[in-house]
Amino acid sequence: MSDWDSTTVIGRRAHAGGSGPRANVARTQSEINAARRQGNVLSVDKKYGSSNTRGDNEGQRLTMVDRETDIVKPKKLDATVGKTISKVRTEKKLSQKDLATKINEKPQVINEYESGKAIPNQQVLGKIERALGVKLRGKNIGEPLFGKKK
Repeated sequence: MSDWDSTTVIGRRAHAGGSGPRANVARTQSEINAARRQGNVLSVDKKYGSSNTRGDNEGQRLTMVDRETDIVKPKKLDATVGKTISKVRTEKKLSQKDLATKINEKPQVINEYESGKAIPNQQVLGKIERALGVKLRGKNIGEPLFGKKK
């Protein structure tokens, strides 16, 4: 027998199941679809663990529970601001809908600001200040926005 008659296979391992092809792992959806089109044996399993976890995720769960209890309530609008908006709006004979239309907001937004339930938004407060001509932020709430000209 000469050297030309023998076959040397490089890169194949002998495994327990015999000398069949090695199993390839399809990691993307396109690889899974390609294997299905070719008619290959396919098993789709979701693996939950990774190589660097020990299977104990109690610390992660406790951290999540700890974060859930640290809920900070958002700041609410001061009641004096809502009363000021209501008072000045009625003095100018505007309805909530008219004021909302003037500042391009929904009437519900004006209602929430007047009742003090709204979470303060500086842009909306600025629009209301300009529409009514009254300060609503900082000190001197209720004073004219522009000082009296002499």
